[in-house]
Amino acid sequence: MDQKHSGPRPWQFDLEEYVRQGEAGKAEKSYAWKTAIGLQDVDGLETSAYLLETAKEHIEGTIDMDTARNRIDSYYETRAERRETEKRTEEADRVAARIAQVLSEKTFQFSPAEYRMIHKRLFSGIYDHAGMIRPYNITKKEWVLHGKTVFYASADSINATLEYDFGQEKQFSYQGLSLPESVKHLAKFTSDIWQIHPFCEGNTRTTAVFIVKYLKTFGFHINHDAFAAHSWYFRNALVRANYNDLTRGIHATTEYLEYFFGNLLLGTEHELKNRYLVINETGS
Repeated sequence: MDQKHSGPRPWQFDLEEYVRQGEAGKAEKSYAWKTAIGLQDVDGLETSAYLLETAKEHIEGTIDMDTARNRIDSYYETRAERRETEKRTEEADRVAARIAQVLSEKTFQFSPAEYRMIHKRLFSGIYDHAGMIRPYNITKKEWVLHGKTVFYASADSINATLEYDFGQEKQFSYQGLSLPESVKHLAKFTSDIWQIHPFCEGNTRTTAVFIVKYLKTFGFHINHDAFAAHSWYFRNALVRANYNDLTRGIHATTEYLEYFFGNLLLGTEHELKNRYLVINETGS
């Protein structure tokens, strides 16, 4: 299996039309929505037709971003009794609307506090622990690792580790680096903060939103199709960047993440197939 979905989905065709029309304002809004909807795939979530129609109204200028987000929240607040599948769609819709809003804002501060605030904004009212550092250790069975897990930061070291990684990045100078070298470093930083996994849930979506906003401060033009079509690859690449099993010759590598960032930032056209990331059961 390469991806949970094969080929572009209907919402991608609908939102791409606004990009083809060439109107800068509509294209920028469409990019934010494409990223927001695509990112739900990292947790196997799919948005609804209602969310897509709301997104299109925002892109066309019929409603503003606050109205779009509030409309989605209100829609689900009036539907108290829902099946479990509908609850997953609710999460996808509400988080997608919030991601689109955060990405549309021209504000950013490079700090752990901003990272935590993004999580709080995305998941408030969805997770009780929105914006809070997880108080327990975690493991997660990964498809690309045949059910094995990455070693995440211990709960009692999260704050110190976040401060360290952000401090190191803040002191790092990109002066004199080529664009590919800069992208390689940014991929490693992304991998490092994701490995901390500071939240109980929603780490990959939060990291993606934070990094997109950080990348914009460098003047990068973001190819939003990378997240729209390959967000699950992005997560699997983060897994491979943080997994070692030296007894079987498996080494953590940012190679796959660099392919993703190349497509995201440099216009490269690496083939992003999830099956390429799966470790061999006897070693890879």
